[in-house]
Parts: sequence; C-alpha cells; structure tokens
Amino acid sequence: MLLEGLKVVEMATWVAGPSCAAVMADWGAEVIKVESPTGDATRTFQPDTAESPGNPVFTNENRGKKGVVLNITTPEGKRALKILLSQADIFITNTRPGSLKRLGLDYDSLKAEMPRLIYAAVTGYGLVGPEADVPAFDMTAFWTRSGVAHATIPPDQEPFTSRPGFGDHVTALATASAVLAALHERASTGRGRLVETSLIRAGAYAISWDLALHLRYGEVVTAQPRNDRPNGIAGYFRTADDRWLCIVPRAPNCFDKMMTALGYLELIGQARFEPPIIDLDTTREVRALCDAGFAKLTLEQAGARLDEVDLAWAPMSTLADLANSDMAEAAGCFIEVEDGWGGTFRAPASPARFPEGAPPVGRAAPKLGEHTREILEAAGLRPDEIEALI
Repeated sequence: MLLEGLKVVEMATWVAGPSCAAVMADWGAEVIKVESPTGDATRTFQPDTAESPGNPVFTNENRGKKGVVLNITTPEGKRALKILLSQADIFITNTRPGSLKRLGLDYDSLKAEMPRLIYAAVTGYGLVGPEADVPAFDMTAFWTRSGVAHATIPPDQEPFTSRPGFGDHVTALATASAVLAALHERASTGRGRLVETSLIRAGAYAISWDLALHLRYGEVVTAQPRNDRPNGIAGYFRTADDRWLCIVPRAPNCFDKMMTALGYLELIGQARFEPPIIDLDTTREVRALCDAGFAKLTLEQAGARLDEVDLAWAPMSTLADLANSDMAEAAGCFIEVEDGWGGTFRAPASPARFPEGAPPVGRAAPKLGEHTREILEAAGLRPDEIEALI
C-alpha cells in the first residue's frame, strides 16, 4: 500500500531532509535514520524523558523511523553506511556537498556501485556554484536570500524572520515530489538518479507569482505600507471585538458585495468606485470606510455578512484556535503519535491523506541509536562488526 516495501536511508539533520523522510514514512516507506553519536540537533530542543515524554519538535520530523548511530568518519562506520545504502531504494541527505565528497559519499562516488539508488541531496544553494558549500537554514536561504522576506515585509516595518521550519517544510515536499518522480522513472529504466533540491530554489518557487512578474517586466510591486496598497477592500480588517479578518477579492463584483455586507449601498454604481479604482486617494477612502464598517461588527457578525454575499475571507486564527477547530480536525490536520514511553500525544499531520486507505501513522520517533543492532543485523553485518561499531 502506497510506499510499503520501499527502503529509505536518511542521513540528515534539522528539518528539510528529515521532514521529507518523515512524510515518506507516513506513506508507508521503511525509513532508517542515520545519526552521528551526538544525534540530530533537534533532539535538544525539548526534553524527552519519563517526566516529559515525547519531544514534539524531533517527533514532527522523525516519527515512524528506525534510528541507527554510525560514526561515518571512521572506515567501519562508512562501510556500514554503504552496506545500508546498497540495500536501499532512496538516500536522503542534507549534509553539505563538500563533506560528502571528502568522505566519498557524494553521488558521483556511489553511482557506479549503486546504480539503482535514488540519491536526494537537499542543499541550501544547490550542488554547484560558488556557494554550494555555504551553510544555510530556511531563515537565511529560503526566507531572506530568496526575496521572500523582502516581498512579504512592508518597508515601514522592521524585518522579521520566518517561523522555524517554515521554508524547510516547503523544501521537504519538493524533495518528496522529486524523489517519487525519479522512482517512477526507475520503474522503466532500472536506474536511479541524482535528485537535488535547495532552500533557495524552493523559496524562489514559493514567491514565483511576484518573481515571474519581475523576470518579465524588470520590476514588481510587493509589500507596501497598508495605506498605500492598491485595493481598498483587500487585506486585513479589525472587528469590534478586536479580531482580525482577511478578505481576498476574486472578481470585479466583489466591491459591490463588500459594500452590501457593510451597509454602504449608496456607493454601489457610483462611477468613481467602478473597479479598477486607479486613484489612490479613492482607494484610501474605500479602505477607511471598510475599517469603519468592520469596527462596528463583531467577528461573528462580520463573518455572517461576508458569507451571505459569498466573499472569500478568513479569521486570523491563533495556533490555539486551529488546535481546537472542528474544521481543522475534519480536514485531517492532526494525528496521535506514540511518545516512546507508552503514551501518545497530538501532533501535526503531514499534508496529504488517502481516504481509500493508507498505512497506519503515529509510530514514535526513534531514541538515539535505538535500532542500531537490529538494522545492522538485518543488513548482514557480523556480531563482532556490530559490537565494534556500537
């Protein structure tokens, strides 16, 4: 079912690489996570003890995997990794290219020996070019370097970083998609291939509406101060009960719908309000009217009126709102995950589900090195070799 029978070896840390492998584990693949003796850095973010079982951050990126500890800087550790790779379908790594090459674990060093292996390299800035080996996180490469932050943050505000893992998870999904494309190709050719994704390229694609305009015309209008934005009925508005809601117009008649919802019927049909409104002063007048109208309504009242005229809108929700939302529950946003200590806890689900049946989801993330002996025995290493590695 789905990816059952597929073997993935992941040697990655933090988020983008591990998250890709976690999604594949959710879809039924057997995923072996290879860590150094010090372990993935995300293990340190929250306690994982009997008193506070289950690290939610590490579990989010590593549930359902089996954990192996190998010191690949030693000949024995590198040999064991290569044995695991020789039996795998897919290798996912976000180790920097220079380090992999020095260890003889880059794609070019492995492809002749393992021609069926699909090798997924998750990078900051790609595998070639002057910055191929520069360290990167999603906050630096995906958010800041790609132009996403500049296009998103209005120029009258102090810059801020994205939330942790935001761009990493976009990159993880891109990597999973690319791996599955290569897997489909291998079914007919019998050969694996190198798959490369990068935080910078994922960021460029995520902002590609604006980027496409810039590439075509040489400039594009991105984030602006609120009072300078060209559509007075779009964006965020505050209600009487101090809630925010977002409105996105989708057709020229949305102006009439908004005026109907807010009770400004006298403005409908006036020539100066016919869309598109070009004059910025008129746009500001419309925005001020919307601000005043919503300021008289609670969120519930405003929502009822917007629904009645069929405008696309959403309340600004907190994470607590989302966690307690019947809609989010019905949409499959959450799962129960084993905590590794005999209990379970609620966690975010990966962003796809299969209503006609899928492998069970929710196995715990591995303790550091939890399955080392089991995996190496299954790979065919002798007991004395395993003891030496452990």
